[in-house]
Formats: sequence, C-alpha cells, structure tokens
Amino acid sequence: MRYTLLAALIVSALPTLAQEEKVDYTPEVHGTLRGKYELQYEEGEHRFEVRTARLSVSGNLHRYAEYKAEVDLCDEGSIKMLDAYTRIKPFSKFSITIGQFRCPFTIDAARSPHNQYFANRSFIAKQVGNVRDVGMSLGYTFDVGVPLRLDAGLFNGSGLTGQKDFWTKEINFSAKAQLMLPHGIVLQASTQKASQGDARVMMYDVAAYIHSNGWHAEAEYLHKTYRDDMFEPVHALDAFISYDIKLCRCMFSKITPLVRFDMMTDHSDGKKYTSDNKAFAISDYERKRLTAGFTFSFDKPFISDIRVNFEKYFYRDGAAPKPSEHDKIVVEVMTRF
Repeated sequence: MRYTLLAALIVSALPTLAQEEKVDYTPEVHGTLRGKYELQYEEGEHRFEVRTARLSVSGNLHRYAEYKAEVDLCDEGSIKMLDAYTRIKPFSKFSITIGQFRCPFTIDAARSPHNQYFANRSFIAKQVGNVRDVGMSLGYTFDVGVPLRLDAGLFNGSGLTGQKDFWTKEINFSAKAQLMLPHGIVLQASTQKASQGDARVMMYDVAAYIHSNGWHAEAEYLHKTYRDDMFEPVHALDAFISYDIKLCRCMFSKITPLVRFDMMTDHSDGKKYTSDNKAFAISDYERKRLTAGFTFSFDKPFISDIRVNFEKYFYRDGAAPKPSEHDKIVVEVMTRF
C-alpha cells in the first residue's frame, strides 16, 4: 500500500518537475534611442544630438545559463561594444558572470539610459565612477531578515578593445553590497580598484535611496584616490528627488517633476600629465550643478520619456568649462523597445 502511495506521489509530481525544467530560449532584442536638443542660452549656441542608439540581444542558453550582447551605435558619435557576457546561475540566489560588463560599483553609474531620471548623467555616473571592463564577478543574495546582495569581481583594466595582447600583474577588483529594506529603502556600499588612462585609482562609494508611493529620493557620495599621489583625491556627490504624478485621459501616463544637486572637485582621467610629468593634469574642473525639470512618460508597449531639464553650473575660480558644460536647457526624447 505504501509503495503504491509513493508511486502515486512521484507520478503526480512529474508534471510539476517538467514545468520547472521548461525554459524559454527565444532571444530578446531590445533597443534604446535618445535624441536631444540643447540650448546654451548665454553663449547663444544650440545643437541637436543622437546621444544613444543601443541594440542588445539576450536570452537563455540553459536553465542555468544566460547571455547578453549590447552595442551602442552612437555613443557620443562612436560605435562601442558595451556588454558581452555569459551568466551562469547554478541556483536562483547565486550567479557567475564572465565577459565585459559594468563593474559592480555605485548606483547612478549602473543605470542604463532608459532608467536614468535626468537627460544628462550625474558627474559620478559620467566622469568619476563610470567603469566597464573585462573580467568575472560572483553574486549572491543572502537572507538576513531582509535581502542582502553581494557582488564582487576581478577585472583586466583593459576594456574590451585593449585585451588582445594585454597581460598584467595588477589586480583590479570591484565589490558592492546592497541591503534592501522594507518600504522601498535600499542602502549600498561599494569599492573599486581600477585603471583609468595611466592612473591606478581606488574608489569608495556609499549611497541610499527610497522609492515608495511615487516618491524617489536618493543620495550618493564617492571618494576617489590616485596611486603615488599623482592627483589630489576627488570628492563627488549626487542627490535628487522626484515624484510621479499619474495622469488619466491624457497622452502621457504620468508626469514627474524632479530636482538634482551634484558636484565634484577637480578630477583627472589619467590621460594627460602636467608640464613636468610628475602629476596628472586636470580633465574636469571643480563644479557644482543644479538640475530641475519634468519628465513626461508614455505607457507601454514602448517605454518613452520626454525629459525637459534646466541645468545651472557653478564653477570655482580659475576653472575652464568644457564646451558642453554651460548653463543650458535640454529637451530629450528617450525610447526603449
């Protein structure tokens, strides 16, 4: 009798097991387009620009493996390979990623263009903490009463285009911890040792945000140091708040007013030296920026935003602004498909 009962239980479980084994192998193709108009009103200058034209393909190779390849056909006018990796997931909470991808570091630099809140990225995301590289990372989600996600990896420091004959005795690494608390609160800390130009840098980042009831409030601080004191340590801050206002009987699904303050001290990308070759030259001068605006969002099946931003810059004495970093009005249309 008991064997008959056991056999019945096994047979009844077979459909469930088969259902768990079922995997969708259909590739997913996505794209992101960002076109913008910018007016630097004090200079009397304006321009149109295609800032992003990304295409990606991703999918499952096996119930334990997935992949992604992404290229940007117009990243500031250049074609760039962004993501090219395979991810192994032996079980749901653990993953191994190998290839080129964004290093696990910071909050704002990790956002894809369609997930950005503003038309132009923060200084942390654009100049200070923006690192993609070739390597391998491990990720695991612990249950400590709330989810705790840890990601850590080792990287070349070469990037995808410089890896052919690249060998190194350096160890570049990146690690990030995310604590996901109730009510949409996330706390994060991360660190990274990286190569940028000829510079070897260490970066430390702490961040927190809350996303709840239409509100999103976020703050992030990054500290960057250079080996052998080749440049003064860099401090960068990004803080913003937004609120989604739902709309009915309108072409837009919501409108989001938002405001941001970000700043950074003098920064070097490690590509140029001072006249005596004893230190790195400044590539980005110290500045503060106040950004305010509105985002008008369309609903699915295509995700599309119209971002209207006003940017006000504040430079230190003696700073030389870059051509595209003056007070401006930005109107950007972002489409994700």
